[in-house]
Amino acid sequence: MGPTVAGEDQAMTELREKHRVDLERLTLTSRPFKTLAFFVLAIAQSLGRTCSCVLKKGAQLKVVVLLVVATWVLLLFTDGPHEKHVQELLWYVRFGLWWFLLGVASSIGLGSGLHTFVLYLGPHIALFTIKAVQCARVDLKSASYDTILLKRRPSWLEKDCVEFGPPVYQETIPFSKILQEVYLEAVLWGIGTALGELPPYFLSRAGFIQAALHLINIAYFT
Repeated sequence: MGPTVAGEDQAMTELREKHRVDLERLTLTSRPFKTLAFFVLAIAQSLGRTCSCVLKKGAQLKVVVLLVVATWVLLLFTDGPHEKHVQELLWYVRFGLWWFLLGVASSIGLGSGLHTFVLYLGPHIALFTIKAVQCARVDLKSASYDTILLKRRPSWLEKDCVEFGPPVYQETIPFSKILQEVYLEAVLWGIGTALGELPPYFLSRAGFIQAALHLINIAYFT
């Protein structure tokens, strides 16, 4: 009994070490196709579980979802006084998705070391702070979504300080005032970063469970 247990422990240790080495080598630069394949499989699995959960909730939820989708399509493709509000809502959705997905990309990275804080969020906060100090005021944005977005520069970046009006702060701008203007994109980015940790976790967990089951089968049938 003793040698058998020791052998199983040794096999488990070797398998864990092999699994750790494989994870370290699994990067976008060294194994791009395998990395992307695992990423797509993880996303597909998550979407499948979500859809399955939604479908199990019953007919009432399906009716509500259909009504919401139908209403949204109707508002989106019909003209009227509601059009400007729909466009405003679309800008907010684009704003939220942009910073959220940047957080996810920063967390997942796909083995490339992509860090979107250094590339996007950090420069955005720095540019806004510099502009606010230059103009001695923080009400530079035309709306909350007036930030760096995909194929869009913020409107306040190219404007002259005269266009915003006279200076509001004669001395140093309080940190809290600048924070109020940039915290929303930072929070969205942070949420994306946190949720972006889930796919790698589930991949590692699934791999470990599969390896453990394989060892159990070997020990049981041999």
